Amino acid sequence: MPLFLVLILIEMAYGYFKFNQKTPLMDSVSSISSGMTNSVKDVLGLSITFISYNWMLSKVGIFHLEANATTYIIAFIAIDFYGYWGHRFAHQINFLWNKHAIHHSSEEFNLACALRQSISSFVNLFTFLLLPAALLGVPTKVIVITLPIQLFLQFWYHTIYIKKLGFLEKILVTPSHHRVHHAINPEYMDKNHSQIFIIWDKLFGTFQEELETVPAVFGITRPAQTWNPIRINFQHLQLLIADAWRSDTWKDKFTIWFKPTGWRPENFEERYPVQKIKDVYAFQKYNSSQSNKLIYWSVVQALITLVFVSYLFNNIATIGMPNIFIYGAFLFLTIYSYSELMDTRTSALFWEGLRLLFGIAIVLRLGDWFGLNGLTPYGNYSVMGYLLISLLVTVYFVFFAFKKAPPVVQTI
Repeated sequence: MPLFLVLILIEMAYGYFKFNQKTPLMDSVSSISSGMTNSVKDVLGLSITFISYNWMLSKVGIFHLEANATTYIIAFIAIDFYGYWGHRFAHQINFLWNKHAIHHSSEEFNLACALRQSISSFVNLFTFLLLPAALLGVPTKVIVITLPIQLFLQFWYHTIYIKKLGFLEKILVTPSHHRVHHAINPEYMDKNHSQIFIIWDKLFGTFQEELETVPAVFGITRPAQTWNPIRINFQHLQLLIADAWRSDTWKDKFTIWFKPTGWRPENFEERYPVQKIKDVYAFQKYNSSQSNKLIYWSVVQALITLVFVSYLFNNIATIGMPNIFIYGAFLFLTIYSYSELMDTRTSALFWEGLRLLFGIAIVLRLGDWFGLNGLTPYGNYSVMGYLLISLLVTVYFVFFAFKKAPPVVQTI
C-alpha cells in the first residue's frame, strides 16, 4: 500500500508540473478508500470458493510438475487465460457486472483508479478456468504465489501519460490498450479484456486499438454519482434486485441475472428510469465537494484510515480471532462514514456518531485498542481523541459548511 501511494503521488506531481493537470483529490480518495476496503475484505477471508484449485489438481492432474522457473511461466500464462475469461464474463453477464463496476466507476483514468477493487465478490466462480494448469500438474503453491504477482502487474497501465509503446503493443496490455477498456465511447465498449498478454483479445475477437480520432472518455454509462466505495459496490445489485422484484413474469425475474449486462425487462427504462449517459462527450462529472476544507479533510481521513489498516495487517496474529472481524467492521464503518461526508450527505453525522460509540465499546470490551497500549501508553487516548475530533468536524460540515455554498460540478 505505501508503494502504491508513492506511485500515485508521483503520477499526480508529473501531471501537474508537466501538463498543469490537477487530479481531482476526491476521486483519488475514493479510489484509495476502495482499495482499502478490498484489501481488508481479502485479509479477513470474506469469500467462498466452490471449487478450490487444490481439489481440482487432485482430481484431474495428469502430470506432476516441480516448482521451478518453467512451472512459474506456465502458471503465469494459465492465470492470464483465466483472468481474461473471468474479466470478460464480468463485463457481459448482468449479475457478474456488480462485482466489477466499482473498478470502472471512476471518471478519471489514473493509478489511483486501479485500486478500485470489489468487496462484493463473495463467491469465486471461475477457478475451473485454471483447468489447463491443473491438467499439467502445476503445484498449488505456484498458483498461490503467482496470482498476486499477476494482479500487481496490472497496476502500472492505469495512466493517461504513457502513450503507445511500439512493438510491445503487439504482445502486452499497455496503457493505450487499457484506456480503451475503461472507455465508455461506443467504439471502445467491452473491448481489451486481457490482463497481461493482449494476445487473448486478438485471439478471441475482443481487441480494439486506441484511435487518435476517438479520445477515450472514462467511467460507467450508469454513473455512480457517489464517492462512497461501499455504495458503488452494490449499486448494480440493488437495481437488479429491484427490477427482478418489479418484473411481471417469472421468466424475467429469473433470466435478468444472466442476461447481457445492462439488460432490463421490456419498458422498464420508461417505467423505472435510471440515469444513463447518452452522449459521452457532454455530461457532467460527479463532484459533490463544496470547499477545499472538505477535500483536505477527506485526504486526512484516508491517510489516518491507512494507518489503521496498516496496524491491522502488522498485528493480525496478535489481534486474533474474532477481534480481527471487529476491527474489520470498524474500518468498513470508518470508510463508509467519511465517504458519506465526501458526498455532502447529512447522514454522515449519524455514521460518525455510531463510529464513536463503536470505538468506545471496543475499548470498554477489550480494555485497550487491540494492543495499542503496548506500543504507547497513550494508545487509547489517541484513538478516542481522533474519533471525537472527527465527530466534531463532521458536525461543523453538516451544520455550517454545507449550507454556505452550492455544489460544484466539473464538465467534461
